[in-house]
Amino acid sequence: MNSKLKVKRHEERPDLTGEHPFGDLGQLIFLITFLLVWIADIFFINITESEYFDLSLWIQIPVGAIILIYGFYLARKSMKMIFGTKRDKPEVVHDKIYDKVRHPMYLGAILFYLGISILMFSLPLFIIFIATFIFYDFIARHEEKLLLNQFGDDYANYMKKVRRWIPRF
Repeated sequence: MNSKLKVKRHEERPDLTGEHPFGDLGQLIFLITFLLVWIADIFFINITESEYFDLSLWIQIPVGAIILIYGFYLARKSMKMIFGTKRDKPEVVHDKIYDKVRHPMYLGAILFYLGISILMFSLPLFIIFIATFIFYDFIARHEEKLLLNQFGDDYANYMKKVRRWIPRF
């Protein structure tokens, strides 16, 4: 394995390949930041995009809700597949939801931030959403390097067939 790649291992689950060592803490920091900005925006900042751009609630609420529901679906399905199924050995998971998008768990989290930003129609939340997307993209690319190191051509072929963020239907 490439010694330059830092890995957080799941010692109790040898069938899991690993993740970015800052992944869990980073996700927690972004969630807390998002929630604090949301509260600050509601009570103190109160900068909504509706001051600059008028969007009907008949569009805003259904679009935000659909994005949230789809995000929840992706995260739940992928967590169940990865953490709910113990494999004998590590392998490239490329069926069910993983044949649509390479990082459905992360995409589910990203869609949570986007859905709330649309529902609240908040410029500060949208800025945090963009920063969160950049963070998730960073840790996803790191994990893809780990997977390429471990699985080689199997994972490279998977990457050619399945997109990182935009699902194929």
